Amino acid sequence: MPTYHVRRTEREILDRKELDAVLTRGRYMAVALCRDGEPYVVTLSYGYSAEENALYCHCAREGLKLEFLRANPEACATVVEDLGYKKGECAHAYRSVVVRGRMDVVENRAQKAHGLRVLLAHQESDPLEVEQRLLPDDAAYDRVTVLRLRIEEITGKRAP
Repeated sequence: MPTYHVRRTEREILDRKELDAVLTRGRYMAVALCRDGEPYVVTLSYGYSAEENALYCHCAREGLKLEFLRANPEACATVVEDLGYKKGECAHAYRSVVVRGRMDVVENRAQKAHGLRVLLAHQESDPLEVEQRLLPDDAAYDRVTVLRLRIEEITGKRAP
């Protein structure tokens, strides 16, 4: 996968802690996939694991994104921290991160449970309550697909 270079280097975010902060604050990402030259973009909520350098999300057991992933597991995603529109300047303040890597379906039940816990901890103020309510038994895990995007490359940009 070719490395992407930010054109306006004065806006580039190089500090990994700042890149992690954008991923930690973010709640959803736009994921780009490609199948035989056909593009597909889908917005997904996610959970970020800095320790694993991975983003976890969930979806139904069948659907278009899974068809695309079976054809080509390479993915690119962006997370934007909206810092507000600059009225009268036709500009936006933001920090954004683009990640590239392989997105795979998590098959192992223990790893699937882990991925869902990462997602719930990232999204929910009371993740344990939500987990107990939505995933009351092992059968509940069979009704959901967990995806993991392993971050192989990360770039960031800011506009003050």
